[in-house]
Amino acid sequence: MSPHLLLAFLATFFFVSITPGMCMTLSMTLGMTIGVRRTLWMMAGELLGVALVAVAAVIGVATVMLNYPLAFTLVKYLGGAYLIYLGIQMWRAKGKLAMKLDASETQASRQQLAMQGLVTAIANPKGWAFMVSLLPPFIDASKPMAGQLSMLVGIIMCTEFSCLLLYASGGKSLGRFLGSGNNLRLLNRIAGSLMMGVGIWLAVS
Repeated sequence: MSPHLLLAFLATFFFVSITPGMCMTLSMTLGMTIGVRRTLWMMAGELLGVALVAVAAVIGVATVMLNYPLAFTLVKYLGGAYLIYLGIQMWRAKGKLAMKLDASETQASRQQLAMQGLVTAIANPKGWAFMVSLLPPFIDASKPMAGQLSMLVGIIMCTEFSCLLLYASGGKSLGRFLGSGNNLRLLNRIAGSLMMGVGIWLAVS
């Protein structure tokens, strides 16, 4: 993968990852209620779930690319359209960060926290949609899949962990910052613009 393509993937996934969602809200909530150190167990489970989703998405895309080229073209157009749609929705969103503090979470064991993160990542439909939509433009079918997959998953996990840690560490102050309509709207528009750009790229590539 070329340095320019690698940088584009890193920037795109960073804005997708840092945008408030199920996993980031969970990380912030736990950071506020049980502290960053214990929240690391949830992060471990969440990262495992994200890695599994990414690998499954890449393998699925690779299988379709090799065996059903016409179907892959259709998926590519649909994925591009979906990303453009999400980008438009994020541009239009006024956005508020909703958090629910559950007192029972303060008593959760390490295993329960890790399982909570794993289930949240795997059960998140947007996570699957993002992986299936975002990964194809960065996959070169003419090169070995294993090396590309390892690099992409490594970037995804490092980026995701950084964002989870940022949300957990930010706690109440980050919650207040993102709770401000103007700040969240700006973040949504940056991420939305990137997603629309990748969607157009995906459709025409």
